[in-house]
Parts: sequence; C-alpha cells; structure tokens
Amino acid sequence: MSAAERALTVELCTDDGTFAAMAEEWAGLHASCPSATPFQSHAWLHSWWLSYGTPDGLRLFLVRRGGELVGAAPLMRVGRAVPRLVPIGGAISDFRDVLLAEDATEEGGRALAGALARAARTALIDFRDVRPGSAVEQVYRHWRGPRCRLRDSTCLELPALPMTDLVKRLPTARAQRIRNKVNRLGRLGVEWRVVGHEETEGAVRRLIELHRQQWEGKKVTPEHVRPQFVEHLVRSVVPMARSGQAAVTEFSLEGSVVAVDLHLLSGRLTGEYLYGFHPRLRDSKLDVATMLLRASSELASREQTSGEAVTGAEGRVLSMLRGDEPYKYRWCPETVHNERFLMAGPLTAPLMTAAACHSTARHTAKKVLRKDPATQQHG
Repeated sequence: MSAAERALTVELCTDDGTFAAMAEEWAGLHASCPSATPFQSHAWLHSWWLSYGTPDGLRLFLVRRGGELVGAAPLMRVGRAVPRLVPIGGAISDFRDVLLAEDATEEGGRALAGALARAARTALIDFRDVRPGSAVEQVYRHWRGPRCRLRDSTCLELPALPMTDLVKRLPTARAQRIRNKVNRLGRLGVEWRVVGHEETEGAVRRLIELHRQQWEGKKVTPEHVRPQFVEHLVRSVVPMARSGQAAVTEFSLEGSVVAVDLHLLSGRLTGEYLYGFHPRLRDSKLDVATMLLRASSELASREQTSGEAVTGAEGRVLSMLRGDEPYKYRWCPETVHNERFLMAGPLTAPLMTAAACHSTARHTAKKVLRKDPATQQHG
C-alpha cells in the first residue's frame, strides 16, 4: 500500500440514509476495535437513532484508510443555548465510545481529535459514561485544546466464572445461604434457556411485559415503559442476537415463563441489561437475584475462550452495568467507575468549565445524601 493509500481521511456524515446503509462495514470496524461494547454496534446505534434521533442532528465522523473504515465517532448535535456534540445512544446506553480499528488506534485517535477540534469551535464535545480503556481515550490523549476528565457513573463487575466458583469468593456464611437458594431453585423445578434467534422478538416483548408487571405500583424507570424504548429494544436486539451480540434467557416454572433476562455481549464483556419477572415469584420464597445470576454466570463463563486461561481483569467479565444498588454487593463485585470526557475549543471552554462544575456539584450532593440517615428509607 502506497503512502497515499495509507493516509487517513476523515469525513463528516449527516445523512440518515447513509448511516442506515453502513451496517456491514460498521460491523467490520466494531469487530476490529478491542474496546468496543454492544452499545457501539450498528444495530444498537442506528435503532436508537430511529427512536430518539433529532432532525439535522446526526454527526458521524468517519475515518478511512484507502476507503476502509478504520474509525468512527457516532455523535449528534444537541442544544442551542449550550451546543454540544454527544454520543448517539443516550442515557439508555451504559457505555459510550468511539470506534478505532486495532491497527489504526494511534493515528485514528489523532485524526478524530483533529476533526473534532474543528467541530469544537462551536460545540462542546461531551462523552458521558466512558468505560476504562475505551477508544475515546486516544482522542483525549491527542487533544490540544481545553479538556477535562471526570468520574461518572458506577458499574459493578464480576469475573466470568460459573456460579460454583463465584460462591467460593464469598464469606462462608453468605456462600452457604446462596448454595441453599440455588438448591431451592432445583427443588422448585425452575428451568432456563437462551431462546433461539427466531424467538427473540417474542421473548423481548415478554420481557417488557414482565418488567411492567414487576414494577406495577412501584417507582419504575420511566423510559422503560415508553413506546419508543420498546420499539428500539425489539428492533436492535433481534439482529444483535443473530450476530452473537445479545442473548435472551427465559425462565420457566410449572410450564409457564415467569422471567426473562436480556444480556448484551462483546469480546470480553457480558452485560446484564434488563430483566422482568412475574410478581408471584416474590411469594414463592424464590430468590430472583440468585436465579438470574446463576443463569448469567453460566452464560458468561460459557463464552470464555476454550483454549486460553483468561480470567479476572484479562478475561471476560460479567457486568451488572451501571448502578450500585445494595443487592448487587452481596456477590462481592469489583467497583468500576465510568468517566466523562469533556473537550473544547477556545470559544467553548467556558461551556466545559460550567459542565465540569455542575458535574462535580451533583456528585458531591449524591455523597451527602447517601451519608444522611434521613434519606435512607429502606433497611
């Protein structure tokens, strides 16, 4: 390949139709980016755009080498008073990032930094929920203007081990309680299976309905019951299941489906994204969290590379994704903090300062609320 053919070019795509037609080459780039998560897949991002995108908001920065797609920053422009470029995927995506092919990480990061620097003259570049080790770190490293790196949401992760090995990591008394709960699942006759590709749509719709029943009369995440979310989940998960980027597990008791769990999958990550269960399980003395984790650990450990001893930080992880709810800590997970990357130009630097101050104030307020006994409503 000549020097001209090796040179990288960056183009800006704002056309929805072009984005829709990029599925095949986007999949190739996604597969070649070591840090890519399911939330950067074309099926997830394009489906999200169909449900939540805004007119004239699309900003895809595409890096090519001799015509081959080796990098992409899937962004959208939001806000008028405070214009920002933010990743496509929104708040329902636990991890947000750019994509860089493994053999173009350094130069691709530099090329995206240059292209985004020009865009930063009129808009703040704002990446929320960036997982440690993500490709956008290369863009940040090459940034020559004002920039800021902040702690963002919390994720909890476990090694991708079978349930028997996960239990061994727990304190003795807690481990025995978990074993008793697992044994009870067997006595009750609970069964589970990962549904086939052709069954995925029906299973996802059952998940949504069970999720609604599970939270009926309680405070549910509002987005999970909105039509556009349901449409997005069905539209994205069906092709993702076909390509191995999603798995839907159904749980049956006495011949009826009583719970459905959705996992999103990538190279080294199995993420439990959303589940729903029938309210009658609460009355059966069946521990739903144990039931779900047992199946999740089986799925995650099954994905381990058969010929390699890859465990812990260098192998697959079972991520409970964002949120540090108390029930998750019973499994002794590792705490992983997502980060927020702010990048600006000279004229948008004040916007960055304001966003950073607001983020710091929010995190401080959360810490105060957690320490205040008056805010602790549940024992």
